[in-house]
Amino acid sequence: MNKFLVGICLIFWGTTRAQSVEVVTEKQPVDWVNTLMGTDSNYEVSNGNVYPAIAMPWGMNFWMPQTGKMGDGWAYTYQATKIRGFKQTHQPSPWMNDYGQFSIMPTTGNIKFKEDDRQSWFSHKAEVATPYYYSVYLADYNVTTEITPTERAAIFQFTFPESSQSHIVVDAFDNGSYVKVIPEENKIIGYTTKNSGGVPENFRNYFVIVFSKPFSDVHTFEADTLRTVPEVKANHSGAVVSFRTNAGEKILARVASSFISIGQAEYNLQETANTTFSALKEKGRDIWNKELSRIDVQGGTYDQTAVFYSCLYRSMLFPRKFFEYNEKGDIVHYSPYNGKVLPGYMFTDTGFWDTFRALFPYLNLMYPSLNAQMQEGLINAYKESGWLPEWASPGLRDIMVGNNSASVVSEAYLKIGKEHPYDIDTLYKALIHGANNAGPLKAVGRAGVAEYNSLGYVAHDVTDQSAARTLEYAYDDFAIYQLAKALKRPKKEIELYRKRSMNYKNLFDPEYHLMRPRNKNGSFKTPFDPLRWFEGFTEGNSWHYTWSVFHDMQGLIDLMGGKEAFVSKLDSVFSMPPVFGKDFSGNVIHEMREMQVVNMGQYAHGNQPIQHMIYLYNHGGQPWKTQYWIRETMNRMYHATPDGYCGDEDNGQTSAWYVFSALGFYPVTPASDQFAMGAPLFKKITIKLENGKEIMINAPDNSFQNRYIKNMKLNGRTYTKTWLSYRDLMKGAELDIEMDSVPNRDRGINKEDLPYSLSNDK
Repeated sequence: MNKFLVGICLIFWGTTRAQSVEVVTEKQPVDWVNTLMGTDSNYEVSNGNVYPAIAMPWGMNFWMPQTGKMGDGWAYTYQATKIRGFKQTHQPSPWMNDYGQFSIMPTTGNIKFKEDDRQSWFSHKAEVATPYYYSVYLADYNVTTEITPTERAAIFQFTFPESSQSHIVVDAFDNGSYVKVIPEENKIIGYTTKNSGGVPENFRNYFVIVFSKPFSDVHTFEADTLRTVPEVKANHSGAVVSFRTNAGEKILARVASSFISIGQAEYNLQETANTTFSALKEKGRDIWNKELSRIDVQGGTYDQTAVFYSCLYRSMLFPRKFFEYNEKGDIVHYSPYNGKVLPGYMFTDTGFWDTFRALFPYLNLMYPSLNAQMQEGLINAYKESGWLPEWASPGLRDIMVGNNSASVVSEAYLKIGKEHPYDIDTLYKALIHGANNAGPLKAVGRAGVAEYNSLGYVAHDVTDQSAARTLEYAYDDFAIYQLAKALKRPKKEIELYRKRSMNYKNLFDPEYHLMRPRNKNGSFKTPFDPLRWFEGFTEGNSWHYTWSVFHDMQGLIDLMGGKEAFVSKLDSVFSMPPVFGKDFSGNVIHEMREMQVVNMGQYAHGNQPIQHMIYLYNHGGQPWKTQYWIRETMNRMYHATPDGYCGDEDNGQTSAWYVFSALGFYPVTPASDQFAMGAPLFKKITIKLENGKEIMINAPDNSFQNRYIKNMKLNGRTYTKTWLSYRDLMKGAELDIEMDSVPNRDRGINKEDLPYSLSNDK
């Protein structure tokens, strides 16, 4: 059992702070996780926009208590007071909504099967939410529901009162569904087709539910009509099975699903075979503890430790496994691209626009063998659709911009490809195809590719969100350039993508020293307000996107007139008011409101485009400002509470930012070997790598006041660089860091200390 020295810091947000007191606790990592962190969200303001996922790491199926109506993306919100059911979910975010969902709900008394009728009051005071186990008391029925999951199945345990009318409602939802009750087997089978897009016409999520007790009565329903027949196929189908129960009687429901067939769902149910509810619960706890224990942090406050492990949990949910094992033990998947059942891996529910930044670098650091499987899944996605997905849920979706599969694919091979070989040639072919063609959807391939390849930028008067697309395509071309070099492609091909990676320069406006959209005739967009959202940018403005030169910050520094001007521009991000633009009268989206209310100037941490920006002070030769603002952001923007995020969590990206930043380094340029340095949050960190090596980070003087690096040693030698090498870390490393309350303005300021920039790559 791990022991943590946890500093409990009672913080008064005024002019004083109470003294920290360190205590010894017996908590294991999973006990620190608050799955309700980020659930206090709504359409107007996101504090995470997540739900308490009851799941195994990267599991195919998650479960959740459902407070929202059928089809509502905000399926669980902390402020809700009633539960409508317990839903199998594959939802990556409320904005993408769900697919393949159905729910299970216990009731007593007269049969209530409609969701408004069957819902029950509940309280968080009678709710236990962990990654591996969920329990809640349903007050209207005097029933306690407990859930513990596997990757493709789960066991429910319902504790009923004494009643001659105890029921369990299975709702297969609308959009086309089917249920059949088989009383002689205590079983319900069926399927749901409910989805929000991105599926073939033959999409179905098949389910099997086996109960531990025979039914006293059986009903099915079609929409609002209750029936006495055991089988129904309709737009909206469901079933109600009834029992006579004694006080405190427990009824188990073993449930599994499959995207392939009922028979495969039956096979997946074996994940719950030959075990009890309590044994499966302990197994799930052990699995989560094993994964969370890969990073051991000590010497932080209670809130810091809880936030860290809560974020670590969120970093191990997506992309989810979308493959199954057949009776022969072969890996197979239903293709969300062509509707066929095919061999091999498949993963889904991730948007690369978000997750290329930190989530996939986290996987390459901590789970290289898993990411190699994900790369094989991308090979299958390309073969089955003709494209690499940019946002998959479960198939191709038309949302966000960029061609960031280039970063995800290139970074993986550059970092893990030699140790975990796969068909990189097919993936490279897929990257070249996506980089030079517009896809079947605007968010697949490259929208505006003709102008980008001919003009060197996406034209504002031809293609929307042109500046955002240009900047992201330029970095994506850098990623392809890096991969092309590693694969020893022809020199002409390598140089083409190196040249295109400099296209960001075509948007730099020397008048504003910012990125500005350009028209097809070469003129800059006029009028231009750098603070105004949406005008050429995606969910942001020029102040957010100017820094999206992940691969060549030295080139941006040169454009701005040198380091002093560059750092001054960075400083301005925090000193400017959090406004949306002069006389802005457009639609205020939640990302705008989230930037406004946290009062950190134009630094909009609740959205991804600017999340790396704080680390750029390293490039400007003032790393102490990175250290200051990283700690400030962690302290102010993250808490282990229902409103604990400052925007959408987004499939692990915003959590992975915290995890990396708490460790003291961050992947500003994923398709390179480097992590940019910040400063660690904890006094002692132990990272256990998959290859058996360890990274030890010692910062014994770390505290609220001591947020600056005074001196640092790497493997016993003085280290002044403001970056760390991925390759060096993977060999195992020990970092000894002396922290201080005042900046060391002489450390990390020389040219050789600065992080990677393509312009310096001779």
